[in-house]
Amino acid sequence: MDMHPDEASYGEVVGLLTDLIRIDTSNPVRPERPAAEYVAEQLAEAGFEPRIFESEPGRASVVARFEGSDPSADALLLHGHLDVVPADAADWSVPPFAGEVRDGLVWGRGAVDMKNMDAMTLAVVRRMVREGRRPRRDVVLAFLADEEAGGNQGAKFLAAKHPELFDGCTEAISEVGGYSYEVSPDLRLYLIETAQKGLSWMRLTARGRAGHGSMLNDENAITTIAAAVARIGEHRFPTILIPTVRDFLTEVCDALGVPFDPADPEAAVERLGPLARFVGATLRHTANPTMLEGGYKSNVIPERASAVIDGRFLPGGEEEFLAAIDELAGPGVTREAIHHDRSVEAPFGAPIVDAMLEALRAEDPAARTVPYCLSAGTDNKTFASLDRSGKGGMRGYGFVPLRLTPDLDFAAMFHGVDERVPISALDFGCRVLDRFLAIA
Repeated sequence: MDMHPDEASYGEVVGLLTDLIRIDTSNPVRPERPAAEYVAEQLAEAGFEPRIFESEPGRASVVARFEGSDPSADALLLHGHLDVVPADAADWSVPPFAGEVRDGLVWGRGAVDMKNMDAMTLAVVRRMVREGRRPRRDVVLAFLADEEAGGNQGAKFLAAKHPELFDGCTEAISEVGGYSYEVSPDLRLYLIETAQKGLSWMRLTARGRAGHGSMLNDENAITTIAAAVARIGEHRFPTILIPTVRDFLTEVCDALGVPFDPADPEAAVERLGPLARFVGATLRHTANPTMLEGGYKSNVIPERASAVIDGRFLPGGEEEFLAAIDELAGPGVTREAIHHDRSVEAPFGAPIVDAMLEALRAEDPAARTVPYCLSAGTDNKTFASLDRSGKGGMRGYGFVPLRLTPDLDFAAMFHGVDERVPISALDFGCRVLDRFLAIA
């Protein structure tokens, strides 16, 4: 049977999403195993042969392979994570793990980040199997643990211990991209994430001379670390236009009729309104002090004091970023890595992005795709380093296709309160994903 995706409803996606939301997988308190078992059951019922992998008891991921119709084509990785960040019910209008459907939206933790994509993926592949259809190329379906804490128990575990699962994959599709921004009724921009800043969480430590708080001390560790933190926190790194950000500003400014001068990108960003939040932190490296520690008694000068810095560097700028941090920290301050992750950048002018646009325009003729750089990170970073095709690591893209209403502040939903997604957007996303898998 060759049913077109627009000939069938994807009502199943709502039930899948509400079921997943009701399985509390708050990282690190609640393990992903119950959600992994649910996903595996849904895949097995459709005829797949899913496998559950545990890095530690309860920390579970699910992987299955959907055989494509073209055996000569490279494989595609389609992955989402099963864990969510915690939610304080007192802050929410609805219970965050009830999976309520209200006013045409699905509410709950994970409705946006990112059980929506997990549910859409399940709904699409289950329907394709029922209707006797296959994707053009092999698709590895991965539902992963621990993304919200860096992926050590999920993506990184699988890449290190079970790399054969991803044989043949040259590209990876995941979260934080593909949703719409309405310029006018005749033009909607769909932001495709093609780059991610690198991550460097680091601890700075100053050592001095311990002593009584009433005495003179010119080797005070707290004074040294405080000065270092102030210099770093107040520093503004210079503007660097990486290709993805340049393309984003060029495309968006053209769509909005806003002038763009590459020599003054800040001026363009100021005119972008709500879109500015997507690019503001990607014009430069950033380093924000987040923690301070030192001392144990009010009248004792400690020998040691430390601070934690959340650093994010642009693709290609890691060495210069760390060198600048060391210079700003100054003498007498040492730096050690707490957590480090690479930056990534994939080409926007690629056939897979053309397939995204074709699938989007079939459902929304007003669609226009634009690339953007994510200031945070996803599991795509892990898979970018994994070469199971002989063609280099996987090029990663953020593509969760959702046509959103103009009044919904979607970016604020990520890790926010009252997380919710329109049912109409889920149905739209399923139709687009269906088309995309057929041609990608």
